[in-house]
Amino acid sequence: MFGTQKSLFLIIMSLKEKIKAVTGFSKIWSRYEEDALKLKMLAGKKLVQLNKLLPSINSIHDVEFSVFSQWGDDGIIQYLIHKLGLNQSSFVEFGVQNYIESNTRFLLMNNNWRGLVIDASEHDIGVIKKDPIYWNYDITAVCHFINRDNINSILESNGFKGEIGLLHIDIDGNDYWIWDAITTVNPLIVIMEYNSLFGSERPITIPYDKDFYAPEAHYSRIYFGASIKALCLLAEKKGYTFIGSNSNGNNAYFVRNDKASLFKPLTAKEGYVYSRFRQNRNKEGVLTLKSDHETLRTFTGLKVVNVDTGQTEEL
Repeated sequence: MFGTQKSLFLIIMSLKEKIKAVTGFSKIWSRYEEDALKLKMLAGKKLVQLNKLLPSINSIHDVEFSVFSQWGDDGIIQYLIHKLGLNQSSFVEFGVQNYIESNTRFLLMNNNWRGLVIDASEHDIGVIKKDPIYWNYDITAVCHFINRDNINSILESNGFKGEIGLLHIDIDGNDYWIWDAITTVNPLIVIMEYNSLFGSERPITIPYDKDFYAPEAHYSRIYFGASIKALCLLAEKKGYTFIGSNSNGNNAYFVRNDKASLFKPLTAKEGYVYSRFRQNRNKEGVLTLKSDHETLRTFTGLKVVNVDTGQTEEL
């Protein structure tokens, strides 16, 4: 089924390109896409203003909305920068793929921030550089497979050093180890992808492997990253306060301690969200559509590091 769906998608995309090639239609299609983008931006701006009018919120879930983010992170980010009074700043995001769907694209376009995006795919970085945003906005896109030995030099060589507004790490792998290694930038807001399947009680992460790649580490592709408890302990060490997760259970939000008095601090257990994703695959690479949480419990021998004790354990 997955292969059939992929084939249909490729056929549809091929037909789309053929239709666009018809004399005069290409301009019409481009105008349609431009108008659709304007409507998305207009809706996003309206939602930003509505969130600003809220006297208080129960959790960051209350301000979620999506313009370019996969889930409601666009709204959370806009709310945080408003509360912190960040009018102009810079961001770093890595693991962005082609940047069509990302957590900082709305920030770039709506707030005119300066940004650095990093991905390991040369093709995806090429797509970003051909996107009109690459000359309309101050964004740098570079291709690197990030590890804890090269991340600081990558940031500095691209002009990102010292205080920045936001850092977002989402690489489905060594996320914990990369944040631990970063010293070149000092972000006010940090967004970290966490693996909800690891629960909220154990402070665990995958063992560090500079070449870690989730599809090769385990066929299921759900063995990656760190638990929210591990990230909260790292945040405490680095001087950050945990203020919550998005409602889909994959991104945790941290604010630097000197700015965190505006927000209610949460424990890992309080801010943990049980994800409902069903993204695990069988040995043939096909989506099973079974619960990721239930599936992970059937795997044996997968190693994790307890970041509190330093000991290697099993899931």
